[in-house]
Amino acid sequence: MSDFFDNYLNIKKIFAEKSEYKRHMARVDALPEEYRYVFKKIQSHMWMFAAGSGYDMMKIHYGLIELFEEGAANGRGVLEVTGEDVAAFCDELLKSAKTYTEDWRVKLNREIAEKLGKEGRR
Repeated sequence: MSDFFDNYLNIKKIFAEKSEYKRHMARVDALPEEYRYVFKKIQSHMWMFAAGSGYDMMKIHYGLIELFEEGAANGRGVLEVTGEDVAAFCDELLKSAKTYTEDWRVKLNREIAEKLGKEGRR
């Protein structure tokens, strides 16, 4: 319950996180256009899977900004950084985040185990 209050009702923390988010988004705005476009597409895609307060997702996004800044500074194209399969790149990023898909997987396995446990295996 303490995590709930800390993540959802801690006004001081919420304002601090919002301020940090704005600073990071200013960094995104400073990226070359192709990097901004891909970042925003990845960000939008990944938010569909975010679970809980989303703070772990923010850490991933901030790391992605650093990766993109480095790629741009080295003159690399954005797809040289992510690879051509940007969706697979996102999947790799999501492995370190708490997502709803984890909950869906657990639910699926639990429901099947409960059903087969009651009726037996065939």
